[in-house]
Amino acid sequence: MPSPIQRWPAPVAGRSLTVSHGGLVYAVAYDPDAAQGIAAQTTNALAFLDARLAEAGSDKSRLLQVTIYLQDMTMKPQMDAVWTPWIGPAAHWPQRACMGADIGDGGTTLIEIVAIAAQA
Repeated sequence: MPSPIQRWPAPVAGRSLTVSHGGLVYAVAYDPDAAQGIAAQTTNALAFLDARLAEAGSDKSRLLQVTIYLQDMTMKPQMDAVWTPWIGPAAHWPQRACMGADIGDGGTTLIEIVAIAAQA
């Protein structure tokens, strides 16, 4: 019998913020407050990701793969300055990619994070 799929719906119709299935957690994170600047939005998005992982029985030490979408790739060094201390020691580093993308809200959202993690 396959394991059940558990979903945590987003506040917007048609999507979930977090889904778990088969011992894996799939999560998306952004800054719900759309703070000013990439450093602030990265800090808030990572806190949001921490909460999504926790609700599904995981944490950042169990991340397997992360894709970070930036509204502007010139912001990558500032984003990395927040990411690197947050992710911690090399034993916790997931496979990660960073891409420039039109996030589609007129430039208010500077970062969106898509992650896959193992459940604890």
